[in-house]
Amino acid sequence: MTQELQNGRFPQLGLCLLCGLPAAGKTTTAQVLSQSVRKHKGWQCVLLTYDDLIPMEAFIQMEGPEEQQSLMGSWRLYRQELLLCLEHFLQALITGCHYSPQNITETTWERFVCCLKEQGLISVRREDSASCQYLIDFTSPSPIYFVLDDNFYYRSMRYEVYQLARQYTLGFCQLFLDCQVEVCLERNSQRKQPLPEETIYAMAQKIECPNPEKYTWEHHSLILKSAGSALEDNLQMLDLLSAALENPVKPLEENTELKEIDRAICATSALHQTDQAIRRIVSQTMKNAKDNNVALCELRSLAEELNRLKLKFLEGLRHKSNEENQCCLQNNTFNINVTSAFSQEADDIVKKYLNKK
Repeated sequence: MTQELQNGRFPQLGLCLLCGLPAAGKTTTAQVLSQSVRKHKGWQCVLLTYDDLIPMEAFIQMEGPEEQQSLMGSWRLYRQELLLCLEHFLQALITGCHYSPQNITETTWERFVCCLKEQGLISVRREDSASCQYLIDFTSPSPIYFVLDDNFYYRSMRYEVYQLARQYTLGFCQLFLDCQVEVCLERNSQRKQPLPEETIYAMAQKIECPNPEKYTWEHHSLILKSAGSALEDNLQMLDLLSAALENPVKPLEENTELKEIDRAICATSALHQTDQAIRRIVSQTMKNAKDNNVALCELRSLAEELNRLKLKFLEGLRHKSNEENQCCLQNNTFNINVTSAFSQEADDIVKKYLNKK
């Protein structure tokens, strides 16, 4: 442990979220950003790439609704554990105390520790890796930026990290890569382990771009059209990180900010519940069609029509942005009416296929 940390003079700390669709260029941007930060600012930059820290199977979309629900729960658990790992390490940086992580699986902790070790931030004795007995391997009091590279397609996902920044008075900013779906699909197809196209399409329907005008906590945000290779983009990114570090998140923000994000989170949760309900309807409709001996080629066409209908319904709900509609989204009766309307239209579609027999 360095003398500065032992005396309680820990360096400035910042959290930067790198958001966007899969294959939007986040990894390239992260590498460019890390090099620029070290070269032009002399800061330490730690990359936390979720694709590397979360097992591949957690990103693969499953067929049935039960499998999807199980997979979603597993994926959320990994994300929560990674955030806990980061919080534990931030506490170590700030307090200078060793500790043992709680509510974190050994596999997740080992992945996180290995990531920090590879970047030269810590050293770990083999026998102590599971108990979090490590040494912090830097001596400079210069700032440290943790860059979290993930999709973060829901605003509520990003707000969880913002809350962490607020809890410890850290700098917080967002880099959002705005890349066309077609470009992401092309890049994804060239990967060694490409994601299913359906996963990227579904994420493109749900992704929420930063909106600083509506959400004050997203003030330090930058939307990029390229993968961070242009000089102008590099300068903008460095300016953003500097501004966020100079203006860390205060422990207590105005109630208006809390109310606006609470509304957004509630609406997102309601949308998710409606999405799950519609998925169950689609699954049951497909099962009924199969039980009624609808031909395989017709089942494929039926699945495509139902998926288009589902996307139309969910997209319509996502555009309910005023306060009255937000309240509607949070109303259970409203959600029941939406799923009932979807069920009716789905029945009308499947009748066409049953009449073809």
